[in-house]
Amino acid sequence: MQQQRPCTAFHGSLRIASGPLSEVALRAKAVLDQDETASILIFDNATAHPIDVDFRGTPGDMLRRLEKSASAPAKQTQAKPRRGPGRPKLGVVAREVTLLPRHWDWLKTQPGGASVALRKLVEEAKRGNGDDIRQSQEAAYRFMSAMAGNEAGFEEAARALFAGNKERFAAETEAWPRDVRNHAQALAKGVFQTQT
Repeated sequence: MQQQRPCTAFHGSLRIASGPLSEVALRAKAVLDQDETASILIFDNATAHPIDVDFRGTPGDMLRRLEKSASAPAKQTQAKPRRGPGRPKLGVVAREVTLLPRHWDWLKTQPGGASVALRKLVEEAKRGNGDDIRQSQEAAYRFMSAMAGNEAGFEEAARALFAGNKERFAAETEAWPRDVRNHAQALAKGVFQTQT
């Protein structure tokens, strides 16, 4: 549910709330009610994508809009017609794969056939941490660009992030505003976890 996804709100470079979207939005609205010119940004904690919240009206109005937007996709999913008998679609897309004869020979010997073996190989490769590292890099960079793009050391910190250099990343972000630095480092944690 969208309302419960973890996120973090910033007022300028100050972190004002972190937690489920509904709670964070309430804290952000309280800041906006005190100062309508406040610059509030809310980021998804997993992807660092900005989250748009309509703060108009009362806190209840705002929460109702959040609830409505969170439940809208679920209603669309339920409206799909039920499929008849036969092989389920499951999002399967037929595409052409070009392999050498020795690869086809190996695939023929695998239990379940070529498709099952290829799916297992893809899933295993996805679990191999490459995807996780890339996603952490992208989330950290997305947040850094939005919140620290004008800070000293931004470009060097970005280079260190994509090079997997934890010490350099920490050094380049040290002078940034504390909450921005801490959130960027938390997002980048997945990049550096596999290093010793």
